[in-house]
Amino acid sequence: MLVVFGKLSYFRQNNTDQPDQQLEGVSIIIAARNEARNLEVLIPLLAQQNYEAFEILVINDRSFDGTREVLAQLMIQYPQLRTVTIDYTPAHVTPKKYALTLGIKVAKYDVLVLTDADCLPATQDWVKLLTRPIRMQGKVFALGYGAYHKEKGFINALIRYETWFTAIQYFSFALWKAPFMGIGRNLAYRRQYFMDQKAFKGLWHILGGDDDLYVNRHASRKNTAVVIDPRSITYSTPKKKFNDYFLQKQRHYQAGRHYKAGAKIKIGIYALSHLFFWATALVLICNIKAWELILLITVIILARAVLQWSTFNQAVEKLEGKQKVMWTMFFDLMYLSYFWVIGAKGYLSKTVRWK
Repeated sequence: MLVVFGKLSYFRQNNTDQPDQQLEGVSIIIAARNEARNLEVLIPLLAQQNYEAFEILVINDRSFDGTREVLAQLMIQYPQLRTVTIDYTPAHVTPKKYALTLGIKVAKYDVLVLTDADCLPATQDWVKLLTRPIRMQGKVFALGYGAYHKEKGFINALIRYETWFTAIQYFSFALWKAPFMGIGRNLAYRRQYFMDQKAFKGLWHILGGDDDLYVNRHASRKNTAVVIDPRSITYSTPKKKFNDYFLQKQRHYQAGRHYKAGAKIKIGIYALSHLFFWATALVLICNIKAWELILLITVIILARAVLQWSTFNQAVEKLEGKQKVMWTMFFDLMYLSYFWVIGAKGYLSKTVRWK
């Protein structure tokens, strides 16, 4: 764990405010379905980004909550805003991939930033920081971090822990020159590369995966960079009910079936070692009667918990700034449980509902 995930904990990114040499135009793309309320909040924040040339392109995907009217009013106030309206989705494609593809085709600029309607940028420098590796380092992909607002309750704590853990995984592997996923809440890539690769080819029938599967198929050690700076993250409001969260994670795990073999092996090795550690520890504690051995096993478990707590705290501080990561051993067991339950259901399910 320390060898792989410690890569992020001890990583030092140059986050100095050096002047940008290359200020290419940027298209911010949002696929939105029934997101009128969220767009009323998001668009004014995006319009205030500290960047010279950018557009905000909202793909209104078959909305019936007044999104069209809200966007019409917002376009009067914010000249950076453009919209594309979808009234029909072909039967052989999944809605979000279709919406994103239409938006990408009509985007004005080659540097694309993707986010969701319920995601808010942490600062006015979000676009500048997220796109810097693409504009200034010649990268194709820039992987960002999408956080969730802290609220009271167990579900919120679990969601935030799982979000941290997922980010630590994909950032660490990317830093080891083996990128395997990104998140659509905070992701940037080149438009021309997307078009040249026909990026969703072979993925149209899969409900999710417009973000992680695209990165998984096309990101490489040479064309991908990570952006680790609390000023470059987005914040979303997490699910309030476990059933909603369950369906969301099930959809994500279902997309995981289509990862490349190398990514499946990486995830599988950790998942199996995680299960093996706890299963072995519990079996030994329950069956060994010598108190010295029980004490030794307990010390090993606690040492792992301390190591994990230290690694997590340093990594999370890189992602979100000062945060307290508490109860890591408890949530580690919770993560183990729901990974195998939800993961197995998502991996084996043929269909998962979309909103």
